[in-house]
Amino acid sequence: MTQAQPLDPRTFRNVLGQFCTGVTVITTFHDDVPIGFACQSFAALSLDPPLVLFCPTKQSRAWQAIEASGKFCVNMLHEKQQHVSAQFGSKAPDKFAGIDWTPSELGSPVIDGSLAHIDCNVHSVHDGGDHFVVFGAVHSLSEVPKRKPRPLLFYRGEYTGIEPDKNTPAQWRDDLDAFLTATTSDTWL
Repeated sequence: MTQAQPLDPRTFRNVLGQFCTGVTVITTFHDDVPIGFACQSFAALSLDPPLVLFCPTKQSRAWQAIEASGKFCVNMLHEKQQHVSAQFGSKAPDKFAGIDWTPSELGSPVIDGSLAHIDCNVHSVHDGGDHFVVFGAVHSLSEVPKRKPRPLLFYRGEYTGIEPDKNTPAQWRDDLDAFLTATTSDTWL
Protein backbone atom coordinates (compact mmCIF):
# COMPACT_ATOMS: atom_id res chain seq x y z
CA MET A 1 0.00 0.00 0.00
CA THR A 2 1.43 3.36 -0.99
CA GLN A 3 1.26 6.33 1.31
CA ALA A 4 -0.95 9.17 0.11
CA GLN A 5 0.75 12.39 -0.85
CA PRO A 6 -0.04 15.41 1.33
CA LEU A 7 -3.02 17.32 0.00
CA ASP A 8 -2.68 20.92 -1.08
CA PRO A 9 -5.24 22.78 1.07
CA ARG A 10 -6.26 25.15 -1.77
CA THR A 11 -6.81 22.26 -4.19
CA PHE A 12 -8.78 20.34 -1.57
CA ARG A 13 -10.97 23.39 -0.95
CA ASN A 14 -11.50 23.94 -4.70
CA VAL A 15 -12.52 20.31 -5.23
CA LEU A 16 -14.95 20.46 -2.29
CA GLY A 17 -16.38 23.65 -3.84
CA GLN A 18 -17.68 21.54 -6.75
CA PHE A 19 -20.30 20.15 -4.37
CA CYS A 20 -23.31 22.46 -4.19
CA THR A 21 -24.66 22.98 -0.66
CA GLY A 22 -27.71 24.61 0.82
CA VAL A 23 -27.17 27.53 3.18
CA THR A 24 -28.52 27.49 6.72
CA VAL A 25 -28.19 29.61 9.82
CA ILE A 26 -27.89 27.60 13.01
CA THR A 27 -29.24 29.50 16.04
CA THR A 28 -29.69 29.19 19.78
CA PHE A 29 -30.64 31.39 22.71
CA HIS A 30 -28.15 31.34 25.56
CA ASP A 31 -27.62 33.65 28.56
CA ASP A 32 -30.50 35.84 27.32
CA VAL A 33 -28.72 36.46 23.99
CA PRO A 34 -29.60 35.15 20.50
CA ILE A 35 -26.59 33.42 18.90
CA GLY A 36 -26.16 32.15 15.34
CA PHE A 37 -23.79 31.34 12.50
CA ALA A 38 -24.05 30.59 8.77
CA CYS A 39 -23.57 26.88 8.10
CA GLN A 40 -23.23 24.94 4.86
CA SER A 41 -22.35 21.66 6.55
CA PHE A 42 -25.89 20.57 7.41
CA ALA A 43 -27.55 17.29 6.42
CA ALA A 44 -30.43 14.94 7.14
CA LEU A 45 -29.17 11.94 9.10
CA SER A 46 -32.03 9.62 10.10
CA LEU A 47 -35.78 9.31 9.65
CA ASP A 48 -36.26 6.92 12.59
CA PRO A 49 -35.45 8.47 14.95
CA PRO A 50 -35.55 11.90 13.25
CA LEU A 51 -31.98 13.23 13.37
CA VAL A 52 -30.06 15.92 11.51
CA LEU A 53 -26.42 16.93 11.69
CA PHE A 54 -24.24 20.01 11.32
CA CYS A 55 -20.50 20.57 11.63
CA PRO A 56 -19.19 23.66 13.48
CA THR A 57 -15.50 24.43 13.73
CA LYS A 58 -13.96 23.57 17.08
CA GLN A 59 -13.16 27.26 17.67
CA SER A 60 -16.72 28.43 17.04
CA ARG A 61 -18.08 30.65 19.81
CA ALA A 62 -21.58 30.00 18.49
CA TRP A 63 -21.01 26.27 18.94
CA GLN A 64 -19.94 26.85 22.55
CA ALA A 65 -23.28 28.60 23.19
CA ILE A 66 -25.23 25.83 21.42
CA GLU A 67 -23.41 23.17 23.41
CA ALA A 68 -24.15 25.03 26.67
CA SER A 69 -27.83 25.54 25.81
CA GLY A 70 -28.28 21.97 24.54
CA LYS A 71 -30.57 23.11 21.71
CA PHE A 72 -30.47 24.71 18.29
CA CYS A 73 -32.64 25.66 15.34
CA VAL A 74 -31.69 25.13 11.70
CA ASN A 75 -32.97 28.01 9.55
CA MET A 76 -32.95 27.13 5.82
CA LEU A 77 -32.45 30.26 3.74
CA HIS A 78 -34.07 31.10 0.42
CA GLU A 79 -32.38 32.71 -2.57
CA LYS A 80 -33.24 36.28 -1.53
CA GLN A 81 -31.56 35.90 1.88
CA GLN A 82 -27.95 36.26 0.77
CA HIS A 83 -27.62 39.26 3.09
CA VAL A 84 -28.71 37.09 6.05
CA SER A 85 -26.12 34.46 5.21
CA ALA A 86 -23.42 37.12 4.79
CA GLN A 87 -24.29 38.74 8.12
CA PHE A 88 -24.25 35.44 10.03
CA GLY A 89 -21.04 34.44 8.26
CA SER A 90 -19.30 37.66 9.29
CA LYS A 91 -17.39 38.51 12.44
CA ALA A 92 -19.98 41.16 13.39
CA PRO A 93 -20.45 41.31 17.18
CA ASP A 94 -24.27 41.34 16.86
CA LYS A 95 -25.25 39.05 14.02
CA PHE A 96 -28.94 39.61 14.79
CA ALA A 97 -28.76 43.38 14.20
CA GLY A 98 -31.66 44.23 11.87
CA ILE A 99 -32.75 40.57 11.65
CA ASP A 100 -36.32 39.85 12.77
CA TRP A 101 -36.92 36.55 14.51
CA THR A 102 -39.30 34.71 16.78
CA PRO A 103 -38.53 31.96 19.31
CA SER A 104 -39.02 28.35 18.32
CA GLU A 105 -40.79 25.89 20.61
CA LEU A 106 -37.45 25.28 22.35
CA GLY A 107 -36.66 29.01 22.42
CA SER A 108 -34.04 29.21 19.65
CA PRO A 109 -34.38 32.01 17.07
CA VAL A 110 -36.39 31.30 13.93
CA ILE A 111 -35.34 33.88 11.35
CA ASP A 112 -38.38 35.58 9.80
CA GLY A 113 -38.87 34.64 6.17
CA SER A 114 -36.73 31.50 6.30
CA LEU A 115 -37.63 28.81 3.80
CA ALA A 116 -38.10 26.30 6.65
CA HIS A 117 -36.74 25.55 10.11
CA ILE A 118 -35.97 22.51 12.26
CA ASP A 119 -35.92 22.84 16.06
CA CYS A 120 -33.56 20.37 17.77
CA ASN A 121 -31.98 19.22 21.00
CA VAL A 122 -28.29 18.28 20.88
CA HIS A 123 -28.30 14.47 20.70
CA SER A 124 -24.56 13.71 20.52
CA VAL A 125 -21.26 15.27 19.48
CA HIS A 126 -18.44 13.52 17.61
CA ASP A 127 -14.88 14.48 16.70
CA GLY A 128 -14.39 15.43 13.06
CA GLY A 129 -10.83 16.73 12.68
CA ASP A 130 -10.93 20.51 13.00
CA HIS A 131 -14.74 20.36 13.32
CA PHE A 132 -17.30 18.65 15.51
CA VAL A 133 -20.10 16.58 14.00
CA VAL A 134 -23.24 17.44 15.97
CA PHE A 135 -26.27 15.18 15.81
CA GLY A 136 -29.56 16.89 16.60
CA ALA A 137 -32.73 15.14 17.74
CA VAL A 138 -35.60 16.85 15.93
CA HIS A 139 -38.12 18.32 18.37
CA SER A 140 -40.35 20.19 15.91
CA LEU A 141 -40.26 21.70 12.45
CA SER A 142 -42.02 24.14 10.22
CA GLU A 143 -44.60 23.23 7.66
CA VAL A 144 -43.59 23.04 4.02
CA PRO A 145 -44.20 26.49 2.54
CA LYS A 146 -47.20 26.78 0.20
CA ARG A 147 -45.27 29.13 -2.05
CA LYS A 148 -42.19 27.52 -3.49
CA PRO A 149 -39.28 29.90 -3.05
CA ARG A 150 -35.98 28.55 -4.24
CA PRO A 151 -33.26 27.71 -1.72
CA LEU A 152 -30.08 29.71 -1.28
CA LEU A 153 -27.20 27.58 -2.51
CA PHE A 154 -23.42 27.91 -2.38
CA TYR A 155 -21.30 26.61 -5.25
CA ARG A 156 -17.66 27.26 -6.20
CA GLY A 157 -17.37 30.00 -3.59
CA GLU A 158 -20.45 31.92 -4.73
CA TYR A 159 -24.14 32.09 -3.99
CA THR A 160 -26.34 30.50 -6.61
CA GLY A 161 -29.87 29.24 -7.08
CA ILE A 162 -31.79 26.64 -9.02
CA GLU A 163 -34.85 26.47 -11.17
CA PRO A 164 -36.53 23.13 -10.51
CA ASP A 165 -37.48 20.93 -13.47
CA LYS A 166 -41.25 21.20 -13.30
CA ASN A 167 -41.68 18.26 -15.70
CA THR A 168 -39.99 15.69 -13.47
CA PRO A 169 -41.28 15.76 -9.88
CA ALA A 170 -39.11 14.15 -7.25
CA GLN A 171 -40.53 10.84 -6.06
CA TRP A 172 -40.49 11.84 -2.39
CA ARG A 173 -42.63 14.88 -3.11
CA ASP A 174 -45.36 12.88 -4.84
CA ASP A 175 -45.70 9.87 -2.56
CA LEU A 176 -43.59 10.07 0.59
CA ASP A 177 -45.12 7.01 2.29
CA ALA A 178 -44.47 4.74 -0.70
CA PHE A 179 -40.97 6.15 -1.08
CA LEU A 180 -40.12 5.55 2.58
CA THR A 181 -41.46 2.00 2.41
CA ALA A 182 -39.49 1.23 -0.76
CA THR A 183 -36.15 2.66 0.35
CA THR A 184 -33.33 0.97 2.16
CA SER A 185 -30.98 2.32 4.79
CA ASP A 186 -28.50 3.10 2.00
CA THR A 187 -30.84 5.57 0.29
CA TRP A 188 -30.03 9.27 0.49
CA LEU A 189 -32.76 11.75 1.32
